[in-house]
Amino acid sequence: MKFAHLGDCHLGGWRQPELKDLNFRSFQYAIEKCIKEQVDFILIAGDLFDSAYPPIEILRDTFREFRRLKEAGIPVFLIAGSHDYSASGKTFLDVLEKAGFCKNVSIFEEKNDKIILQPTIYKNAAIYGYPGKKSDMEVEEINRIKLQGSPGMFEILMLHTAIRDAVGNLPIKAVPNESLPPVNYIALAHLHINYMKDNKVYSGPIFPNNITELEELRGGSFYIFDNGRIRREEIRLKDLVVLEIEIKDALQATELILSNLKKYPLLDKIVILKLFGVLEKGKSTDIDFDKIEEYALGEKVFSFLKSTTKLHLQDSEITIENLDSSNLELQILEKFEENNPNKFNPIVPSLIKILQMEKLEDEKSAIYEDRLFSETKKLLLP
Repeated sequence: MKFAHLGDCHLGGWRQPELKDLNFRSFQYAIEKCIKEQVDFILIAGDLFDSAYPPIEILRDTFREFRRLKEAGIPVFLIAGSHDYSASGKTFLDVLEKAGFCKNVSIFEEKNDKIILQPTIYKNAAIYGYPGKKSDMEVEEINRIKLQGSPGMFEILMLHTAIRDAVGNLPIKAVPNESLPPVNYIALAHLHINYMKDNKVYSGPIFPNNITELEELRGGSFYIFDNGRIRREEIRLKDLVVLEIEIKDALQATELILSNLKKYPLLDKIVILKLFGVLEKGKSTDIDFDKIEEYALGEKVFSFLKSTTKLHLQDSEITIENLDSSNLELQILEKFEENNPNKFNPIVPSLIKILQMEKLEDEKSAIYEDRLFSETKKLLLP
């Protein structure tokens, strides 16, 4: 028996067009590898898409890849993950299945406080699955699962969740190892990590899902089970350059960053610029990021990303010892306005209300961000 184990593809997940495309090309690479390896079947353990309702162009391209697999005679078995799961129960995984391109193996019934998983049989394999859900709601439910049983078959269980052995002492909800039923192979996704222990395997993401993952993982992965041997397949289509620069003087920072960039060949590379430090002079807005990005693009960089989350101003002069705690936010704003007169100060309360808008259920992150930007523009540019 030879099969591939994929997961956390998050197709359509990146906001930057070039990285969204690279994410999909990584998925294509995995599909091409599966066809060349002539695997018997493919498992996708959740989060094929980054949203329950992916963009139409992502759907079109995904259907094309699944058609290639069907023409190659390679069936696909999958489950929903926390991203492509929908509380309504309807997702585009259903569309793929109705088109004959895959089989959702999340088949179960509840009986006597147990969740009985029923197998999907393919040749000598019995494939079971249970979907991932929002807010790790599946963890408690997995503690109640029980397999219907397939004597004499090679049993596979697909889960999209965190297991305790993989997360260690981290304070997150996780399935205890003793709650996992005994099977021949457990195909896991959800944690974007490199993990293989006994028969429990996390596929890792096909492509990193954010800047932090990109720096840590450098690329994507999936696994191939080949007659008892399990091997990890890495996917690295682009090289990565990470620059960490401490900034104290924002007025001189632009030239400092450019001088550091000039030390590296940037052609066709992903560049992550990470700035950190406490600003003793100037503000972060004094850094000319347009000029920096223009230089990087001139060197034909593939993608330029920046992170300023660890770049801070010196401690604020505002003290709250004598403020009335019942209306703390308003008083802090008033103090700030006194010390920092500006024509935009009157709209700050309205801006805070906009930034407090909550994300709607099943709303894609990019759509949520666009909604925030749209409301902000209405306020700033009436």
